[in-house]
Amino acid sequence: MDGYGDLISFLFWLLFLYLLIHPWMQMKALRNARLKIIRDIERKYGWRVITMIHRQEKIGFLGLPIYRYIDIEDSEAVIRAIRNTPPETPIALILHTPGGLVLAASQIAMALKKHKGKKIVIVPHYTISCETLNALTADDIIMNPYAVLGPLDPQLQTPKGVYPAPSLIKIAKLKGDKASDETLILADIAEKALKEMQETIIRLLSDKMPRERAVEIAKHLTEGYYTHDYPITVEHAKQLGLPVSTDIPSEVYLLMELFPQAIQQRPGVEYVPRPQVPYYHHRGSKT
Repeated sequence: MDGYGDLISFLFWLLFLYLLIHPWMQMKALRNARLKIIRDIERKYGWRVITMIHRQEKIGFLGLPIYRYIDIEDSEAVIRAIRNTPPETPIALILHTPGGLVLAASQIAMALKKHKGKKIVIVPHYTISCETLNALTADDIIMNPYAVLGPLDPQLQTPKGVYPAPSLIKIAKLKGDKASDETLILADIAEKALKEMQETIIRLLSDKMPRERAVEIAKHLTEGYYTHDYPITVEHAKQLGLPVSTDIPSEVYLLMELFPQAIQQRPGVEYVPRPQVPYYHHRGSKT
């Protein structure tokens, strides 16, 4: 019996060790598979590929969510990847995100705009809310024929809920002198948020089109012509004058399959680590 008991104990601890290690092995295998596809895309197209996929993934055993693999601090990670990319190398940013903080999205968009090389934004399914800013930065926007962008009307958090800035401005004007102090304060903040978003959009578009057209697009995307979740399709984006095409590399779809959907969505950023820009500059410098 002692030998049988020892065997049961050994098998129990072996199973426990497997359950402990297996999720980590799954995570590592999944990450390696992603990086392989990213490298394949980079070699084939000559791009520096950065992904920003906002999903939380379940890594587990027999379908049970033992380990959840998430990446955070998206703006910091993406900006670091942009900074570490050789100035003339094209950057392809693959986006799949429901949005987030306007500050973070603006930081990424401005960093991408300052990159000297070509900027390509790839949208396999959707990138909406403030993350549409990153698409506006691109020299080329490559979308799935059924993918969508989203309006950029600022959303204000209030004690009673989240409200669109254009609606707060409109209600304050309608109520006039009857508006409460709280409504007037929110309307004032909404006007500032709207102006700031429009100025950001104009800065991102001003080198791609006449300023007058950039102003028109900024107003169209921010002043409440649509609800915040209105889908801007490929056809609509082309009508706005955005440089949209639908020739997404097939490898991008393979990459997206390695981001399985889970119940809760959280940020995720991955890119192939490379040496710092000075290293490239030193190796490639002719001076």
